[in-house]
Amino acid sequence: MCRARMQKAVCRASVSSGGSDGHRRYRRLLGDVMSQTASTLLLRNLHDVFGEIDSVRRRAAIDEIFHEDAVFYEPNGTYRGRDEIDRIAGVIKATHPDFEYQPLSPPEAIGDGCRVRWVSGSPGKPPAYAGTDFIIVRNGKIAAVYLFFDKLPN
Repeated sequence: MCRARMQKAVCRASVSSGGSDGHRRYRRLLGDVMSQTASTLLLRNLHDVFGEIDSVRRRAAIDEIFHEDAVFYEPNGTYRGRDEIDRIAGVIKATHPDFEYQPLSPPEAIGDGCRVRWVSGSPGKPPAYAGTDFIIVRNGKIAAVYLFFDKLPN
């Protein structure tokens, strides 16, 4: 159900139930929608941006899911704006074009933040490295991405 339709349905439930219980249900449902949105954005960043070898598809994904002024933070630098995020994603992917990112568990979202732990490597081989991505979402798009490298899981 789209967010606007859900809001109307829950608002009607709130009015018909006297307000407080319906409002609490509305906030829970809206929180679930926000979490799904943040989770989807995070996974698209992992696969459609940093996991994408095709520069045209990667750029289209960046334009869809990132704010124009988004920032990508990683241990070796900070990259501001879609053009820089596109450039560094291409550089990173070019160093290991066959690597695939595999989430270790579903993304976890709280408020406007979401994180996922992942491993990356060539298909059929042990992972080469691991990390955690954390994003901040603003108005349905990524405002910031934070990359942390982790030790490989045992």
